[in-house]
Amino acid sequence: MKAVIQCGGMGTRLRPFTSVLPKPLMPIGARPVLELLLKWLRRNGIEDVYITTGYLGHLIRSVCGDGSQWNLKIKYTQEMEPLGTVGPLSLIRDELNETFVVLNGDVLTDLSLSRFVAAHRLHRDPVTIATACRHIKMDFGVIDEVDNTVQLFREKPTLSHLVSMGIYCMNPDVLRFIPSGIPFGFDDLMLQMMQGGTTVHVYKHDGLWLDIGRVDDFQNAQAIPWEDQSSSIEVAAAAAAA
Repeated sequence: MKAVIQCGGMGTRLRPFTSVLPKPLMPIGARPVLELLLKWLRRNGIEDVYITTGYLGHLIRSVCGDGSQWNLKIKYTQEMEPLGTVGPLSLIRDELNETFVVLNGDVLTDLSLSRFVAAHRLHRDPVTIATACRHIKMDFGVIDEVDNTVQLFREKPTLSHLVSMGIYCMNPDVLRFIPSGIPFGFDDLMLQMMQGGTTVHVYKHDGLWLDIGRVDDFQNAQAIPWEDQSSSIEVAAAAAAA
């Protein structure tokens, strides 16, 4: 199976650090995020990786090379203009001729790709989204109203949402929805698919997931021994979350 890592973004949430480093090269301990991500893919049986690059892409190429140091085969694309979150797939549509995985270059997780892909193969639809539950503490009093009258008032509640992990399993037929040469985001893809009556599935993951583009997750990632076995990672992740 092939994996596509999206690394073309500018990392605005982590500025000013990403003014000199692309977000996938931000350090987690002694290793860049992207190296940890590539090692996770290799542990999960992935050998062929495409990295889509744009902003500071030459630095990513310099660090990762051809991937042989991790027993991977890495190829790159370069965006002359930003193509959004899934637009870069149009640059390698001829290479994606079987079920493949797409993921953001700033995620760290203990997701089992084999289970994720197996769940995707249970249906014939083009896309399955890996999801996690996130609890968000509101800084405001939240009001539910009907006809301008308060029905419920909650002071700074914690709300739970099912969110995309930035990891997707896709079939090649998804590429027919993605135009070439213009910016196209995952939200555009979802809207187009659902408007056309195409079912999109989710896979619920209840383990570790960090979005390194968020400052809190970036800081929490520093406390996790990524070089150790997955069981140790899970224990440390639970401690960090507590």
